[in-house]
Amino acid sequence: MSVFDDKKWLTEVFADSGSVFGLAITRKLDEVQSPFQKIAMYETSHFGNLMVIDDVIMLSSRDNFLYHEMLSHPVLFTHPNPKNVVIIGGGDCGTLREVLKHPGVETVTQIDIDEQVTRMAEKYFPELCASNNDPRATLQFADGIKFMREAPTESVDVIIVDSTDPIGPGEGLFNRAFYASCLQALRAGGILVQQSESPLIHMPLLSAMRQAMSDAGFAALQTLNFPQMVYPSGWWTCTLARKGAAFNGFREADAQQAPFATEYYNVDIHKAASALPNFMRKALEAS
Repeated sequence: MSVFDDKKWLTEVFADSGSVFGLAITRKLDEVQSPFQKIAMYETSHFGNLMVIDDVIMLSSRDNFLYHEMLSHPVLFTHPNPKNVVIIGGGDCGTLREVLKHPGVETVTQIDIDEQVTRMAEKYFPELCASNNDPRATLQFADGIKFMREAPTESVDVIIVDSTDPIGPGEGLFNRAFYASCLQALRAGGILVQQSESPLIHMPLLSAMRQAMSDAGFAALQTLNFPQMVYPSGWWTCTLARKGAAFNGFREADAQQAPFATEYYNVDIHKAASALPNFMRKALEAS
C-alpha cells in the first residue's frame, strides 16, 4: 500500500514486465488465511469490491464480467451440445453463474481446493454466487487435479479451468499430465478451455501451455483475446483445446438468439476474439 495524491493505493508489481498496476482503496473489508492462501477483500473508490489472493489481484466488481463471460460463453457456443460441464477452480462462482445461464446444460460440477474463496465471494460478491443453489450445480472443495485424474472416461462435454496463475495451488493445472487427464474425461468433440494469461507479457507461458495441450493429445487449439483491466497489461486470453476434431466456427445462430443477457459477449465479440495479431501468430507458430 502506498500514498499518492492523498489516496491509499493498492499496487501489484509485475516485476517480469517492469510494470505496476494500482487501484485507489477506500478501506479494507476483510482478510482470512486459509490452509492454502491469504484472501483479502477491499473496497475501492471506482471498481467496487476487490478480491486479492496472496497479494495478487483476482477480481473486481466493475470488470469481472469480461473474464467470466469469455471463459464461459465462447466454449459453450463452440461445443455442439454441451450438457455436462466441469469447472476446475472458479471459487468466486462467477463462471458458474455464466455457465448456468445456458438452459441446455444439465450438470455443472465445480471443484475448487479452497472453500474460503467461495465463502468470501458469497459475502462480498453475492451477485456472482446468485446461482450457487441451482439444482444443476454441485460445488466441491477438493483437489481439481485429483478430480480430473479420477474422472470417468468420456463423461464430460466441457472442462473450464478457471485458475489462478501457475503458482501455489494453481501450479499443477498447466502441464501435460493434467491435460491428459482432461482429454481422457472428455467425450469425443469435447472441449477444454483455460485462462492463458497475457500474450503481451506471458507469451512463453501461453506457448508452453499450448504445446503441453498438443503433447497430451488435443487435436485443435484456439486462443481468444479479451480486455481485463485489473490483470497484468490489461490484455488477457483463454485457450480452447478440442478432442478429436478441428474447430469449425461456432453455433452463431444460437449465440445470436441467446435467452439471457450478457454485458460483453456477443456474436461479433466471439468472432473478433479469435483474430490474432501478427506477433502472436509468429510466436505460436514457432512453439
